[in-house]
Amino acid sequence: MLRVEGVQVSYGQVTALWDVSFDVGAGEIVALVGGNGAGKTTTLKAVSGLLRPKAGRILLDGEGLERLATTEIVERGVVHVPEGRKLFPEMTVRDNLLLGGFSRGARPRQAERLERVFGIFPQLRERERQLAGTLSGGEQQMVAIGRGLMAGPRVLMLDEPSLGLAPILVEEMFQVIGEINRTGVTVLLVEQNTEHALAIASRGFVLESGRVVLSGTGAELLANERVREAYLGL
Repeated sequence: MLRVEGVQVSYGQVTALWDVSFDVGAGEIVALVGGNGAGKTTTLKAVSGLLRPKAGRILLDGEGLERLATTEIVERGVVHVPEGRKLFPEMTVRDNLLLGGFSRGARPRQAERLERVFGIFPQLRERERQLAGTLSGGEQQMVAIGRGLMAGPRVLMLDEPSLGLAPILVEEMFQVIGEINRTGVTVLLVEQNTEHALAIASRGFVLESGRVVLSGTGAELLANERVREAYLGL
């Protein structure tokens, strides 16, 4: 469904991605893992149009995305839930969610999708009139993912969804990601919690210094000695 081919991205004179290639099949959870500064977030920003590649192609069903505006990419079904949630803290939970369904294609189905989000995250129904900035970290992450779902994604890109969460909430968050995937949403997951990410992923790619250095099924990478030593501390 989604293919990244030989993508290079720079910040000014500094190259962040060197010839990065990977693919995401329909219905998969694919994990991008690696340490800080490996290029994971930069990759998602390139796919969502927030950064322009200097070279390479980004294809959705064989059609190029790399020169499209972010709004057009969202309309085609590629939705990015950014690291750090990026909510509007002075707006209510409900209004934050509705903003996710504001694109031209998503607006007619706002009510239906809002109910779906409340079905996945019942706590948000209880807090829909509460200001987003007053929620706990876990609840804010629910709002961020729910806002992404409001756009009706075919590919949902999640950047560090477990960041800053208590261990018990991390477990719940990964269960929710699996539930979302089972509804037919393809997931591209960027996550520093390597063990959880690869345990849930169909396949994974390891980024180091802006390059893909390993790939395989989630189980294969979890068993790989290099991954176990570098990212699992084993």
